[in-house]
Amino acid sequence: MFMVRGLIDRILLICAVVTGGLVPGFLAQYRQRLGGRLDQARLDLAPWQKIADQFFGGSLHRLIQYHLASPIAPIHAEGAVIRHLTLSVQHLQNELAALHGNLYHQTLYLALHPDPDLLRATLSAWTPTFGLSAQSLLFAAVFAVSIWLVFQGLWTLTGASVRRARRARPRRAAPGGHSAPGA
Repeated sequence: MFMVRGLIDRILLICAVVTGGLVPGFLAQYRQRLGGRLDQARLDLAPWQKIADQFFGGSLHRLIQYHLASPIAPIHAEGAVIRHLTLSVQHLQNELAALHGNLYHQTLYLALHPDPDLLRATLSAWTPTFGLSAQSLLFAAVFAVSIWLVFQGLWTLTGASVRRARRARPRRAAPGGHSAPGA
């Protein structure tokens, strides 16, 4: 059993180092794709901003209120579209700002606030890259040690549970009233 644990242990550690080393490259590609979405959202909002500059003193909020207050359905619908575009730009700016911290902060942020569509799109076009910067190598080491410690803890708990279950199992009586050895 010790040999099996050692083999699983080493394979898991190697896989965790490789996975941890790939995370920085994935995050960079995710940020790049997020930046592209932000650029596109800004381009979509630009004509509306020009109208706001021309007629509403640059206030998109006043332009949106004007459209939403209109009794004409298409103009009212435009107000909803402009508001949605504005909120999208703000949301994407906040997302991008949150992903400019250190590698640990970025990973934690992405783990807690994932955008499923953006994750799927990034993963489908992802080119695996192993970061060789000091921060990337340190991240890979910390990630691998964390996974390895979780494995060690689970293995120890599982082993203790199995031993406890074996001790709690009633022993079978051998013919003649004596306990069977090793049972």
